[in-house]
Amino acid sequence: MGTLLIVFSFQVPMGRLRKRVAARLKDSQNTFAMLTTFNEVDMTNLMKLRSDYKDAFVEKHGVKLGFMSGFIKAAVSGLQNQPIVNAVIDGEDIIYRDYIDISVAVGTAKGLVVPVIRDADKMNFAEIEKEINTLAKKANNGTLSIDEMAGGSFTISNGGVYGSLLSTPIINPPQSAILGMHSIVSRPIVVNGQVLPRPMMYVALTYDHRLIDGREAVFFLRRIKDVVEDPRRLLLDL
Repeated sequence: MGTLLIVFSFQVPMGRLRKRVAARLKDSQNTFAMLTTFNEVDMTNLMKLRSDYKDAFVEKHGVKLGFMSGFIKAAVSGLQNQPIVNAVIDGEDIIYRDYIDISVAVGTAKGLVVPVIRDADKMNFAEIEKEINTLAKKANNGTLSIDEMAGGSFTISNGGVYGSLLSTPIINPPQSAILGMHSIVSRPIVVNGQVLPRPMMYVALTYDHRLIDGREAVFFLRRIKDVVEDPRRLLLDL
């Protein structure tokens, strides 16, 4: 006898958060001329930095040293080098923001939320990690306020924590660009003429092509790569 397969379906109302996210993302698609450019980052030095100082960092600052603070510092450097990526179209004008507020996309059981790290350009690694920790806890227990998610001039989304190898993130309106981080995968890379296994990450920048040209987008992503691959550049302002 054959097997009888019974499929049950059910309908539930869409929650307020999901409806709001859906509306914003569709509005983003309808408004922006979105284009995505990619690069790859060798995580060797950032991982070594984390490994070498993780215990001392926790002992002094009370929080773990993660990769997100390194990418936020790299993004700040990139936005300072390419301020058009931090700008926004307002009618027929371009508004160049004189502040850098980084939105960090956080997936929760109830949906996607995007808390904002204010004045990220004025913060050090420890301050960033503490703020990420505080906002992540609030996101997961549902206590983020509207003010803590409002604004932001640039977004970072880390699909790598779920195992994503590559993606094309959608711009978080009214911003003009978003950086996507992905999984760290060991791949063979040519280093000084030798093929070596290296922990590599693909990074993606989706940007509004009405405002940002490919040249600026590529330079921005290249800056991310340079800083993450050699964090000493931040200390020497190079």
